[in-house]
Amino acid sequence: MPKRKPVAGIINSILLSPILPVVIFATFLVIASGLKFGIDHQDVAQINQNLKSEARGLALELEKDFDAHVTALRRMADRREIEPDMSRQAWQRDARNYLEDFGTYQAIEWIDADYIIRWLEPVDGNENVIGDSVALLEKRRQALERAALTGQLDISGVVELKQGGAGLVIYAPINEGERNNGYIAGVFRMESLIDALQTPRIQANFNLDIVENGNVAYSIESNEPPNRGFVQNARVDLPSINWLLQLTPTPTWLARHRSFWPWVTFSTVLLMGMLVSLSTLLVQLILKRNRALLRTRNELQQEIDQRKSVQQDLARLESTDALTGLANRRFFMEDLTHTLTMADRQLRQVALIMIDLDRFQILNDSLGHQFGDELLIKVAERLNSLSDERILVAYSGGDEFMFCQQQVEDIDEVINLLGQIKQAFSEPFEVQGQSHSITATMGVAVYPQSGLDADILIRNADIALYRAKESGRNTYQFYTEGMQDREVMRLELDKDLNQALADGQFVLYYQPQLDLATMQVGSVEALIRWQHPLRGLLPPVDFIPLAEESGRITDIGRWVVQAACRQLAEWADGPLAHLRIAVNLSGRELDDDRLVDHIQQTLEFHGLSAGQLEVELTEEIFIDNLERNLGQLTRLNKLGVHLSIDDFGVGYSSLGYLRDFPVDLLKIDRSFITGVTERHDDAVITRAVINLAHNLGIQVAAEGVETEAQLNFLRSHRCDLAQGFLISRPIPADQLMVRLKGGISFESVASAP
Repeated sequence: MPKRKPVAGIINSILLSPILPVVIFATFLVIASGLKFGIDHQDVAQINQNLKSEARGLALELEKDFDAHVTALRRMADRREIEPDMSRQAWQRDARNYLEDFGTYQAIEWIDADYIIRWLEPVDGNENVIGDSVALLEKRRQALERAALTGQLDISGVVELKQGGAGLVIYAPINEGERNNGYIAGVFRMESLIDALQTPRIQANFNLDIVENGNVAYSIESNEPPNRGFVQNARVDLPSINWLLQLTPTPTWLARHRSFWPWVTFSTVLLMGMLVSLSTLLVQLILKRNRALLRTRNELQQEIDQRKSVQQDLARLESTDALTGLANRRFFMEDLTHTLTMADRQLRQVALIMIDLDRFQILNDSLGHQFGDELLIKVAERLNSLSDERILVAYSGGDEFMFCQQQVEDIDEVINLLGQIKQAFSEPFEVQGQSHSITATMGVAVYPQSGLDADILIRNADIALYRAKESGRNTYQFYTEGMQDREVMRLELDKDLNQALADGQFVLYYQPQLDLATMQVGSVEALIRWQHPLRGLLPPVDFIPLAEESGRITDIGRWVVQAACRQLAEWADGPLAHLRIAVNLSGRELDDDRLVDHIQQTLEFHGLSAGQLEVELTEEIFIDNLERNLGQLTRLNKLGVHLSIDDFGVGYSSLGYLRDFPVDLLKIDRSFITGVTERHDDAVITRAVINLAHNLGIQVAAEGVETEAQLNFLRSHRCDLAQGFLISRPIPADQLMVRLKGGISFESVASAP
């Protein structure tokens, strides 16, 4: 059964609920609206009461005025009754007196018993009604007959007068029944009758309508449109007619009589609601803050309890790299500083070794960071096996590791440790089910010869590491005096590389390749040079490693392809049109997915066939990532570009790739050609490579040919091409044309077999 929440907890939840301030404000809003509605209702009732009083007052005033006129007409009827033989002149004098006294009559008439108008006053303006019958309508006749029988007044209601305009007629019978002697009639214009009501106050504040039998018989318009939402009626008590006096106020009158208290009350209560809601919200925030503080206090107490058990782990983590488990750079630097202090006291040497994994970045980028992390862990395990009480191993970051060898008595101890480190990379590393051969390049700085503090020692070991990379990787280099100057120059060249392409400072030199069958030059190798504005002509070894490290090698490689194709286009119509140009590709260029497309577009732009271009890769680059390289090189082969492998014989891979890859040419490394006439082993290897390549249908070129004896050896063993200083050094394009026009001949070279 679920545990019930305590009542105090429920109340506390309600009090701290964010909905509570909203509910409070909504309650005050309802109260404010209710109060405003009630006060508005009272205000409207008061307005209606005032309006009703106004309407009743006007009705009474109209009744009083009407009674005075009725009384006057009755007196004239009574006098006519007493003096039936009254002369017309006497009656007219009497009528004129009444007209002057009241001033509201349009006319006073004597109508005989046959309903014919006989006398009237004034005559002027009323001549057209004398002799007319007032009982033409049956309804009017019946009303006059009833008045004659009963002696009661008869009022016509509002009608259109023959004299013009709207008005009404009051008929006072002279005698009743059989003795009836006609009627005394008073004709009123409505304007005259209502004139007493039409005061400036009424006209400014009200619209006045006289409603007769449900219809508006006459209206007095106000000065501004009335507000039809407020209308009051007052019955006018007149004999024989049904009149209502309808009073409609103007907005101005309503504005004067409306009270401001409804809005004052509404605003006051609403403001109180806002204040109470905000106060409630503030109290909630304070309570929640207190609860949070109490909770934080408890959590801090728990944290303090846990800190004691975690401090030991933190101390270990601060000195250890989380990925490799080796000492991290921070701890290594602190230990190195302490080690140098002790070495200074004991007059001992300390060796610092910086290790950089070769080609790690390429593997990491192509196979993924998960692969890179696992490889670093495997490397760290092997390197850590070399540590002892005198050797500290650390992970510096990226693909770099560091060794600190203490108490060095002789430099041979350092060389022995370097051999052990190199041996640690001799076996492939098993990562994600695959074997990968990794090598390492090392830079060494020895205290005190190479630096007197930790920072300088680290810097100089790093400089030595760069020098080792320039020497071909998988080797080591000790820091020596002058390396720092070379490093400064290297950094300056690295900075100048940014402008070299933009300013067109690169040029191509061409080294001929001699066809040993025809003794003619059929191809040349394009070799880049940097025409530095200050340092003069620089060979590739001075800047290509820098370009590879900075990533600018791809742009430089594209420039080489474009420049070579441009040169082929210039030779197209001349004696050098038969030449093929070979260009070198770096490993980074081969990783570029757009490489083949760029080469194809460049060839098409210059109108060249793909067979006029040859691509050279070193064996080391070629076998670095066989699966990826196979795709790129297959596309180049389909395009028709020739493919050659440079420095053949110095790699570490099997020769299986010669079978699977579309290779057109093998270039035997110069290290074999140099001793081919003196060393039996070099001669055997060279012959074997030539035979192997020919059996696979691949041509062979020899690099570094400097003597005619070497050339004779190569011809005698059916080598296809030769390249070296004996034939020609790398020269500019204009000199190449002169050189080839003169021809290349060797008098002592033996005839081909």
